[in-house]
This record gives sequence, structure tokens and C-alpha cells, in this order.
Amino acid sequence: MKSLSLYNRTSTFGGIYFLLLVNRTQMHYFILIMPVYLVHSYMVWGIVVMGLLSQLNVMMLSKWFTSSYAAKGYQGFLQLFGKRTVQVFAILGFLIILLKISIITMGYVEMIHSFMYPSMNKKWLILMILLISLFVASHGMEKTLRFVVIAFLCGAWIVLVFIPFFFPPIANYRDLYPLIPTEWSGQSWQGLLFIWSAFSGPVYLAFMVPWLSSNKKISKYLVIGNMLTIMEYSLLFIASVLFYGSNFLSKINFPVVYMGSYIQTSGLERIDYIFISFHMFNYVFDISILLLCFYGAGRVFMRKMNERTTRIGLLSSWFVILISIILMDQWLWQTVPGQKMLLNIQIWLGAFIYLLVPTILFTAVKRKESV
Repeated sequence: MKSLSLYNRTSTFGGIYFLLLVNRTQMHYFILIMPVYLVHSYMVWGIVVMGLLSQLNVMMLSKWFTSSYAAKGYQGFLQLFGKRTVQVFAILGFLIILLKISIITMGYVEMIHSFMYPSMNKKWLILMILLISLFVASHGMEKTLRFVVIAFLCGAWIVLVFIPFFFPPIANYRDLYPLIPTEWSGQSWQGLLFIWSAFSGPVYLAFMVPWLSSNKKISKYLVIGNMLTIMEYSLLFIASVLFYGSNFLSKINFPVVYMGSYIQTSGLERIDYIFISFHMFNYVFDISILLLCFYGAGRVFMRKMNERTTRIGLLSSWFVILISIILMDQWLWQTVPGQKMLLNIQIWLGAFIYLLVPTILFTAVKRKESV
């Protein structure tokens, strides 16, 4: 059985890498469907408020990143929580990561299928995106984290292309009203929950601390990365409201992608194809990182942390993900109630872990340091 050095460390990442990692882990499938959940223009204040609350969470995570326990990786978790508790966390993480990878993959595949390859069997598209992610993940955690630079360069510029939607004749400024809600419904609360869950990406960085710098100055990069996400969310949502209007916005599956098809240039057609293709780099990065976390969580609860990582172990983890996604897609995702159920579970889970994980880690470190 050939060993594979997936979790070796030759250097640590700091500064700008923290900024990029926070931002790219927050720019995933949810950004494509966010306008559908928010709908009303005044929900832009929800993005700002939830984003500012997220700043508190990334500040708590920065306390964890700079702690002596974080630098020890797995051993640090054992010192804080004990072996049995860590194994319970690993089992829960295993299931949560499996669902997150499945939602990300099925969402992106549905978008590709709808816009680019409607006649192609979706199973082949699922296999393609997972194979690319497996290839990136097989280079190990360190090189996969470096891939965030490519993901950022391929995706961050896209928001700038939507600037024309802020000006007439495309924009209808009357659709921005009311900016102050006249009533607050259950849909509005669900929108806030959705936003909070969308911000939850950085929580997975808490388990990659051996590769991340423990420099005391990293907090400002975490804050800037989160602030950049607030700006991207706000710009894309406002552009969607100005283009569609609140009444029509809730009826579009992928409003941001459809807007891309209306952009006209003298030399290029179907700009939406270009957006989807470049956005794939962000999905590959997300899935690759989560695949390595998934394999790592499996090693923890199967008590194999003292053994070397192997190709068969990574492939087995990848195969579990592939089968799970195909089954979920076949039995649940292809029906509207099933898709809504999976999305609601992911929204609630994402919001729940983003509330708990930073708080638990921050409290545990504070308690240990005070002893």
C-alpha cells in the first residue's frame, strides 16, 4: 500500500493567504442563489449586519490561530478536549463535510447542466468535477492551500463585470425601495439565516492550523477578507435587485448567472459561459480542501492518526463522496422538495457550526490559558 504525504508541512501561510482563504471559502454555491432567498432590497442591510457579526467570529478564530494549541494540530485538540470528545467531533465533522461537498457539487453541476450541457448526463459532470478536485487534493494540503491564489484570480474579477447593472437603462432605481422594511416575515428571518450560513466558510480553516501562521497580526487579514466578502455579496445582490426587481427575483433559479447572459460585448458572446468556467476554480479549491478534511476526519475517528496517509485511503474517501452525491442527486436533488430539504439542512448546519465552533475554540483556549 503506497503512502502519500498529504499532510506534510514545509512552510506556513500568513498575511495575504489568510485574506484570500477567508474570502474564497465564503464565495461558493450560496452566492449564486443568495438573491432568491433575500429578494427584498432592504435585505442588503441583513448582509451588512450578518457580515459585521461574522467579523466577531473571525476575530475569535484569530485567537485560536495564534494559540499554542492550534500550532500543535491534532495534539492541540487532544489537550483541549480529550481523545473521546475529539473522536465525537470527528464523526460529526465527517458527516457535515460530506453534506457540504455534496451540496456544492450538485449545485455547480446543476448550473453547468442548465446553461452549458443540458443534454449531458449529470453523473458525468459530477465525476468530472470530483476527479479534478481529487487531482488537486492528491498534491497535499500545503499545495492545495496555495491553489487559493488561482481561485481568487479567476473569480474575484467577476463582480466587476456587473457594474453596468447599476446604471440606466439596465438599472431601475425604483426597485431599491423600500430600503427600510415595512414588515418582517418568516422569509426575512430565513434570509438572515441564509446569509449567516453563507459566511461560515472560514470555520473549516480552524482545522488547518498547522499550515497557517500563528503571527499575532493575522487578525487584520481575516477581517479584510471578510469585509471583501461583504462588499461582493452586497454588490451582486443590489445588481440583481436593480435588474430583476423584487417581484421577479424569487422566480429565477440562478439570477447572477442569467444576468451574465445579458452582458453584451463586441468580441465575446455568452459571457455567462466564461463566468461559469472561471468560477469552477473556486469550486475545485473548496471541494479539494474539504476532501482532505473529510479524509482527515475519517482518520481521527478510525484511530489511524499515527499511521501514514495512503493513496487507497484518499481514494476510498473520494469514492464515498462520489457514491453519496450520486445517490443524493438521484433520490433527492432532482425533486423540488428534496432539493429544498437538502439546502435547508445545509443552511441550518452551516449557521449552527459557525455560531458554535469559533465560540467553543475561543472559550476552550481562554479557559486553558487562565489555568
